Amino acid sequence: MIALIQRVSSASVTVEGKLVGEIGNGLLALIGIQREDDETRAKRLLEKLLAYRVFGDEVGRMNRSLADTGGGLLLVSQFTLAADTKKGSKPSFSPAAPPEMARTLFDYLVALARSAHPHVSTGEFGADMKVSLINDGPVTFWLES
Repeated sequence: MIALIQRVSSASVTVEGKLVGEIGNGLLALIGIQREDDETRAKRLLEKLLAYRVFGDEVGRMNRSLADTGGGLLLVSQFTLAADTKKGSKPSFSPAAPPEMARTLFDYLVALARSAHPHVSTGEFGADMKVSLINDGPVTFWLES
């Protein structure tokens, strides 16, 4: 399971012009699910998302986590993160989980996140989403579990 995370001042997702998810200060996590992923990997990824220290402490060092700050977590499914880009000029999506499996694991991740963190929002799985964000820093990391 892959997460491309960005520390944001704000982020939102719209689908067909309708706002479906938004947060203020926190993390935007674009989630890619691969064929070999399972619930154990989803749990581990959530642990990393909540504990990864990307927020400034009293002296400005990145020593505080999302759990420490209580900021928002915006989870957005993005199957293109699972693409194989090693050969040629066209991505291969063979490593990506099939849609039914990916939806089940994404929904599981969302449910876990909502039970563990007070401010969780999402995009809409499989939809054509418009994601807006103000990247704070910019700070962006690639996480895998």
